[in-house]
Amino acid sequence: MSTQNTTVLKAPKLRYEKPGNYWLLIFPVTAFGLGTWQVKRRTWKLNLIKQLEDNLYLPPVDLPENLSEVQNMSYRKVKVKGKFDHSQEVYIGPRNLITKNEKKEGGLISSFSKATNGYFVVTPFELSDGRGKILINRGWVPRRKLDPKTREAGQVNDEVTIIGVVRESEKRPPFGLKNEPAVKQFHHRDIEQIAELLGTLPIFLDADENSTVKGGPIGGQTKVSLRNEHMNYIITWWV
Repeated sequence: MSTQNTTVLKAPKLRYEKPGNYWLLIFPVTAFGLGTWQVKRRTWKLNLIKQLEDNLYLPPVDLPENLSEVQNMSYRKVKVKGKFDHSQEVYIGPRNLITKNEKKEGGLISSFSKATNGYFVVTPFELSDGRGKILINRGWVPRRKLDPKTREAGQVNDEVTIIGVVRESEKRPPFGLKNEPAVKQFHHRDIEQIAELLGTLPIFLDADENSTVKGGPIGGQTKVSLRNEHMNYIITWWV
């Protein structure tokens, strides 16, 4: 009688990956996706800043008949004619002086070019065409010239033509001080709040540098400034 050897083949064991191993893949994939999204956002923001800067160099236009169109004209120059109501001026600050050339004459710049801490003087402006009052940032004054009695020579009372840059409201910075309309002190530009206080239309212009008069605020206080931290986010997600 012969003996026959038999070999029993065992089925290979299936290897199961732990679910946690797959979860580990989610983090690099997500980081890559978020980083790519921030690259696109940064490109969009840079293009927007370039567009707004280009607006500053376009020739000024008249204030549109439909004043609601102004909200779509950010950083565009417009020309208006009317009179200032200096009795109702308010102040935004403290702010630093913005200037391209500290040697230019007029206003307070010759005497206070090194005094960078001051305020923007915002004054109601009665339009000559009878459409009401708007807000104009006449420009910068040093802190010790905040009282209008110290700069009476610069308080223009005649009808004037102003070229100004259309501005939008600013968001209150994190941990920033609240505006104090009761004392006409604003720490950030809240156009609706200022307009409600002074009874004007919610239209805000930065007067250009040519509006500067001797003894008055220094005009031309416009700088294209948009928050752009996308590069920091890109580094955060990709590095």
